[in-house]
Amino acid sequence: MRYALCVHDRCLGSFILLSLLASVILLAGCGSSAQTMTPAGALPPPPVSFITVQTEDAPIYSEFAAQTYSRHQVEVRGRVEGYVEKWLFDPGQNVTAGQVLYILDLRPYRAALEQAGGNLKQAAANQSFAQRQVALLQAEANLAAAQAQLVKAQQDVKRLRPLVVQDAAAQQDLDAATAALSAAEATVRANQANVEQTRLSTATQIDAAGGQVETSRGALHTAELNLEYATIRAPISGRIGDTLVPVGGLVSPNSAQPLTTIVPLDPIWVRFQVSEAEFLDFVSGRHRTLNKLPVELTLTGGRVLPHRGEIADALNQVDPKTGTLELQASFPNPDHIVLPGQFGHIRIRISERKGAILVPQKAVQEIQNVQSVYTLSPANQVQARAVVTGDRAGDRWIIEQGLKPGDRVIVDGSMKVRPGMVVAPKAYTESEPRG
Repeated sequence: MRYALCVHDRCLGSFILLSLLASVILLAGCGSSAQTMTPAGALPPPPVSFITVQTEDAPIYSEFAAQTYSRHQVEVRGRVEGYVEKWLFDPGQNVTAGQVLYILDLRPYRAALEQAGGNLKQAAANQSFAQRQVALLQAEANLAAAQAQLVKAQQDVKRLRPLVVQDAAAQQDLDAATAALSAAEATVRANQANVEQTRLSTATQIDAAGGQVETSRGALHTAELNLEYATIRAPISGRIGDTLVPVGGLVSPNSAQPLTTIVPLDPIWVRFQVSEAEFLDFVSGRHRTLNKLPVELTLTGGRVLPHRGEIADALNQVDPKTGTLELQASFPNPDHIVLPGQFGHIRIRISERKGAILVPQKAVQEIQNVQSVYTLSPANQVQARAVVTGDRAGDRWIIEQGLKPGDRVIVDGSMKVRPGMVVAPKAYTESEPRG
């Protein structure tokens, strides 16, 4: 039995040995067609990408957290009271100045306009009548008649007096003529007073009628305005929000709640905070004047607004709690892709570094405050080298110490290698252009 097992074990071992030999022969045959031979059990060199360091002029930027806002946002409110009959916009659409947004019930305002027009016509008629001075003309005519009677009475007395002296006329006739003269004189004085009073009264009536015309004309203008205000239009152009008063809702000029809001989006405004030192650098002429600094806006997710902006304003005091000052910049936004309330970063180009050595930020590693990069020897062997970084230039660091032109620095693949390893390098290609 032991012999049988022994024979069986030998046969099994021979079979395994023959199988291994066949596999080695097969692998050798396959490997003979390859251009590069890899020792059995050895891993191929890991691939890395690298850049060859050169000197170049590099722009220096400062970045600040920022938030967009709309400087000229307007709340749409009603100027007259009424119920909404029509609502003529869609929330979120762009509207233009003067576009009709709401129409209130116009009937009360049309009726008020007709009434004001009638009152104006009545006042104008009263003014025209007063200007004709009918009462004054009548009083003047009465005065003229009284003066004629006075002349006649004077003539009668003058004619009778010598006749009475000559006993050619009775004394009684002279006495009657003298009494008539006195009465005529009194009548003339009374009519003169009446003319003056009528003249003053007529002037007052003319002025009052003119004032009533102006009042009626003002009431008509107010009625016209109220009718116009009952059709509510967009005061500015921009993107409109949702309505806060539905059809059938009551609009009141004293309401605390607006009807809706309109936000102009072009330009879009951005506010951000800078330190006292940074602000003094900006305005002291060390770089440029404040409103000449190139400004870029990067939104959340890394999207850069394609249009450059400019700093328009700086507020008038530093916040004592944070030691910062708010600056405000405006950016063209013709496509309305940026909305108020978005967060991002303002990037300001403050200077330019001549003849700098730059490497991508992801090529620099930092461990316990020590920065380093991996470089390649002529034999493609990985070497660790300590560096000192300076300012940022876009997505790259300026290297102050540790590298020289011609050095090859690993950019991608540095997490898979260690100093002393031999790698398979290829030139690094940026996936996106530098900002």
